[in-house]
Amino acid sequence: MASNLDYLAPALEPLEEKVKAYLQAEEALRKARLARADAPQQAADRAQSAEEFEQRPPTGSYDQATDERQQRDENLRDDLARLRQEIMELLPTRDAWVKVNLGYGPSRVGAWAVPGPPAGYELRVVH
Repeated sequence: MASNLDYLAPALEPLEEKVKAYLQAEEALRKARLARADAPQQAADRAQSAEEFEQRPPTGSYDQATDERQQRDENLRDDLARLRQEIMELLPTRDAWVKVNLGYGPSRVGAWAVPGPPAGYELRVVH
């Protein structure tokens, strides 16, 4: 019975916090990708609205929203890669599941070997 409660060990708290942050970053990146997919339609709507009211952008202006979106996406990808690396360093073992407490019972996280020319490890989270 004690093995079923191993995921509550205080030693796993740093790993749990990193995994929670990783999952939040994944969700933010997913939402950013959806927003980027909707961006052309939103731009078209803004252009149509500007035509209706005969508004033009000031001379020398450019679409700053696209640059900001690209920068935000790049920052999210960098954060995700950093968190992934930190989780890999905190994992006590490879090619095995580690039970962690993500707030709703035991979840699992692990690093699994990936065959191929860019050999390495893949992070997997089951929650």
